[in-house]
Amino acid sequence: KTYLAELPPGYEGEFGPGIKSLAIVMHFGMQTTEPKIRDFFGHFGIQISSGQLSNLLIKDKEPFHAEKDAIYEAGVRSSPWQHIDDTSARVKGQNQHCHIVCNPLYSAYFTTEKKDRLTVIDVLWNTDERRFLLNDEAFELLRSLRVSARVIGQLNALPHEQELGEDEFASLLKQHLPNLGVQQRKWILDATAIAAYQAQTEFPVVKLLICDDAPQFKLVTDELFLCWIHEGRHYKKLIPHVAYHRQLLDDFRKHFWDFYDQLHIYREHPTAADRVRLTNEFDKLFSTVTGYEALDERIAKTKAKKESLLLVLEYPEIPLHNNSAELAARKRVRRRKISFGTRSEDGTKAWDTFATLEATAKKLDVSFYEYIYDRVSGTYNMPSLADLISTRAEHLQLGASWLPP
Repeated sequence: KTYLAELPPGYEGEFGPGIKSLAIVMHFGMQTTEPKIRDFFGHFGIQISSGQLSNLLIKDKEPFHAEKDAIYEAGVRSSPWQHIDDTSARVKGQNQHCHIVCNPLYSAYFTTEKKDRLTVIDVLWNTDERRFLLNDEAFELLRSLRVSARVIGQLNALPHEQELGEDEFASLLKQHLPNLGVQQRKWILDATAIAAYQAQTEFPVVKLLICDDAPQFKLVTDELFLCWIHEGRHYKKLIPHVAYHRQLLDDFRKHFWDFYDQLHIYREHPTAADRVRLTNEFDKLFSTVTGYEALDERIAKTKAKKESLLLVLEYPEIPLHNNSAELAARKRVRRRKISFGTRSEDGTKAWDTFATLEATAKKLDVSFYEYIYDRVSGTYNMPSLADLISTRAEHLQLGASWLPP
């Protein structure tokens, strides 16, 4: 007799959930190339074509893409501050950019064509539909960007407090400001996009970014905390040729890192008295005049960033560096060196999604293979990574300084 029964979940097609999950983990978790995965399977008598393997890795991954979106929303909601960084990427032979947003509970990857301020807003908002808003905040930003009073006056004729799509807003600008210069147009788009992002309520708004001092990160959030490690690298780049100048630089760098260590101690035991003391010490240290011109110029530049470098005194829970995002970016760099780049939209999206899942699973102490197998097999016995982020965020209180007294 012959009996016909339905296959268990996850066995659609030629291969079962074990092979499918292992291929995903090897490629995205272990960064193994597709030819090497085929070689590995071949040692066990598993025959799979290049096209079939590629399809297993990047095709029909909508449930995983949805999980990535859920992870990102839960991650951004888990704390008012986020790390951000970017690195280069190759897509279809063209240079693009991979953005990383993260905190201690997750890491999320986004590959985009550009890395300007509008793109940063797109990433933080997790949206493909740009929106623009003329309100009081937008006009305040325009004035801070030194947009001319004449242009601001012309913008007053456009609809206020009304969210506009990209095409609609572009049409209004063309109609009312036909002779707008390139730089003025960029400032207008940046300011109104920031205003729309800050005003929207459907996605959590980041209050503070931890990053380097790249211009595209500025103004997007209420506050910006600059990485102390990045700032210290500027001093390392100085190359004095005179022995006396080398000694001056060595002495100042020692004082620089001594102050950095004091900030670490403050984070563990913040007090109002130490906050005042460290503020005064910052002013004293970065008012130093050594006589070594290049060093003195560098010191003055650091002092000008005082507000962004000392936000840790107000929010002791934020890290002093952006290492979390930089380490996440290195994974994409290694991926780029091994596989060079992606050749399709599906491949690019799969890279971002599975890199997000793998990095987040690691931070949450979840087995990446077991999680992928659970989803591919359709059992769904394991809680979602997004739910784990939300649960652990309640205990960590990453935004304690933002809570009402």
